[in-house]
Amino acid sequence: MKPEILAIIPARGGSKGIPGKNLKKLAGKPLIQYTIDAAKKSRFITRVIVSSDDSRILGYCKRRQIEVPFVRPEKLAGDAIPMLPVIQHAVKELFQSTGYVPDYIIILQPTSPLRTFVHIDEALSRLVDSEADSIVSVVEVPHNFNPVSIMRLKGGYLKPYVSYDEKRNTRQLKPKFYARNGAAIYAFTHACLLKKKSIYGTMILPYFMRPNESIDIDSEFDLRLASLLLKNRRDKG
Repeated sequence: MKPEILAIIPARGGSKGIPGKNLKKLAGKPLIQYTIDAAKKSRFITRVIVSSDDSRILGYCKRRQIEVPFVRPEKLAGDAIPMLPVIQHAVKELFQSTGYVPDYIIILQPTSPLRTFVHIDEALSRLVDSEADSIVSVVEVPHNFNPVSIMRLKGGYLKPYVSYDEKRNTRQLKPKFYARNGAAIYAFTHACLLKKKSIYGTMILPYFMRPNESIDIDSEFDLRLASLLLKNRRDKG
């Protein structure tokens, strides 16, 4: 039986870096539209909803037949609010209104416009075929930002952040580390959210993405870079 997979697009109205960011035009389309398109093309996602506090975003989505079953409360729309309570609120609202319970939930943030339906389906396929709690998209940390390369100031002097054998301090010998790329994809079981009260759990699968797919829009520079990468992608067909 095909699992029920709920996609939640969290899109609050406030943004200090780029005012009105989620509706900001990127290569001719509002930023949020790239995520809407990717979610709608997915072979695995069975329901797509938007969680927002912003009337402009809600109106935009409604006009494009994207489900907006509730208005996100103001207390869950601030800069300092983590993702977990936003997702818990959305899932609780759907259950209380209609008794809806998905098997899996995927969070698709509008700030990752270079993530496509192919990435979504590859990640979901891997999660569904596993015993894991979740899968998270990651990108390899560049060697110059590797924890063994990072230093901190202490008493006016630089000190290594992580102790490391200087004889092994070359790019080729450094251990590999991975960072969430936004993240473009967070997917997890409903049981993980309900029982472990987490979008990660303890068994987390990685979904590896390339740097040129991992732009997280947080500034005007990010928008310009994403525009160039999208143009390059289109030129290549």
